[in-house]
Amino acid sequence: MSTARNSARSREALLAAATTLFSERGYDRTTIREIGERAGVDPSLIARYFGSKPLLYVEVLRAEHGDDRPDDLLTEPRLREVARRAQRRGPVPLLRVAVEPLSDKAAQEATRAALHDRLVEPLRDRFTREGRDRPGLRADILVAAVSGVLLARHSGAFDELAGAEVDEVVDILLETFDADGSTGTG
Repeated sequence: MSTARNSARSREALLAAATTLFSERGYDRTTIREIGERAGVDPSLIARYFGSKPLLYVEVLRAEHGDDRPDDLLTEPRLREVARRAQRRGPVPLLRVAVEPLSDKAAQEATRAALHDRLVEPLRDRFTREGRDRPGLRADILVAAVSGVLLARHSGAFDELAGAEVDEVVDILLETFDADGSTGTG
């Protein structure tokens, strides 16, 4: 077997293992060692093929969603998907970067780009189409608010928020943001 084919196979095995473990255990509770073990390869290959655990997570997102731009957060199915994923995976880099810089500069830039591509830009485009003033600022504020709420569920600082069902949180967020645009975001 060629080295290139073996490298590609190892990279794909790491990506598949990370996807499974992040989904099953969450980002924080998944270690690089466990990813390597599940993939059947040396965990140090994560640094070689992806750069770091946060960059591997960004690659997992790309693999899961392809190049399609998702719906914006004000669509009920998209907000539910993001909230449920955050509940399963915990405080993932994509949400963390919204409130706190990552220590790894490359991971910071890649995660920030993914945050904008997956969450901010679809909202900015929506607000632009709707003729809202300052669509970029509106998108930033809404994504920051959603990120803060989803991260706060894991912080231990808000008992009711932590104990609420994901769908209940999403319902209140949609009501708060008045997703039909008649008030709140208008």
